Amino acid sequence: MGGKMKIKSTLFALAVAGYATAAAAEPVRVGIATEAYPPFSTPDATGNYTGWEIDIINAVCEEAKLDCKIVASAWDSIIPSLTAESIDIIGASLSINEERLKVIDFSNKYYQTGASIAIGKGSGVTPTPEGVSGKIIGVQSGSIHQAYALKHFPDAKIREYQTQDEANQDLFAGRIDGTLADVLVLDEFLKSSEGEICCNDAGLVAADVSIHGQGVGFGLRKGNDELRSQLNDAIDAIRANGTYDKITANYFNFNIFGE
Repeated sequence: MGGKMKIKSTLFALAVAGYATAAAAEPVRVGIATEAYPPFSTPDATGNYTGWEIDIINAVCEEAKLDCKIVASAWDSIIPSLTAESIDIIGASLSINEERLKVIDFSNKYYQTGASIAIGKGSGVTPTPEGVSGKIIGVQSGSIHQAYALKHFPDAKIREYQTQDEANQDLFAGRIDGTLADVLVLDEFLKSSEGEICCNDAGLVAADVSIHGQGVGFGLRKGNDELRSQLNDAIDAIRANGTYDKITANYFNFNIFGE
């Protein structure tokens, strides 16, 4: 009888250990936006994503020894996906600002850029409240650029789009006068054949730290301090060992990290 109990106890212990190992092996789900956001994240025909931000995510996960899995989600539902535990990290160019910090936590920043307005040639738009008065300005719904336009451009006609690409296409077609977005994303559009034909860069808008925030960081659920610490250490490590600069050199010829 004692021998049978010992065998059962051993089997139970092995089963528990196996369950714990399986649980520990669960991948960390990193949410990115479904929509293309070149040069940060762009899907191919098979649904695989490539780009600067994807490379940085992979490097951070490797440095932190995390088994990460990329999960695409619609941009406007990406924070709800995190809080609902459908994903564990947001890696979708999410700016660290006061409004978002009320809902989620962030890692330290891993890049920082400004925002500018791409305009149709001859539109007369300048990147000031007076310069957009009466003009139709496109913004991506749920973005910091939407929040900025609503706050700083009260006399402009703000038109919302589900994706930045849709705003770019309407700018090309002449249906809007300009679009406000990240300067690097707009630069990519302006260098395209369509962008070169139709549009110019009106320049950077004045910074608003309460909206633009303190750079872009990985979004995390409140209280997930261990994972945040792992990400922060990994960001510091890839910047110190040259991996960050090596990845960045494949996409940009300037300092994307900021000061």
